[in-house]
Amino acid sequence: MTCLICVVDDDASFRSAITSLLHSIGYTVAAFGSAEEFLDSGRVADTACLISDVQMSGMNGFELQTRLRENGQQLPIIFVAASPGEKAREQAVRSGALAFLGKPFSEDKLMSLLDQVDRDLRSG
Repeated sequence: MTCLICVVDDDASFRSAITSLLHSIGYTVAAFGSAEEFLDSGRVADTACLISDVQMSGMNGFELQTRLRENGQQLPIIFVAASPGEKAREQAVRSGALAFLGKPFSEDKLMSLLDQVDRDLRSG
């Protein structure tokens, strides 16, 4: 697996844990503490899948998705949330997110979603 997975979350412990997990199974991972940091990183065009928190200080996950689309980037996005309310879940579905996961979530569910992204890239 050579696709770049980018993780955007203002919770450093979550970023570290998810980055370690993804590295351990062979993914290339870049982690960012804010949406703005990700947008300014120069890594957006290389990103195969984005894992983003919904609620962050500064730009939230949905605003990040809107900005990416305005810039012509149609990345598969997996939204995560510590408090996964129904309104946010509905917004994620309407916006075309790949998935919306409540924290904590099952590693198997995340792996299944990333396998789907990998298959889509290969068939692409």
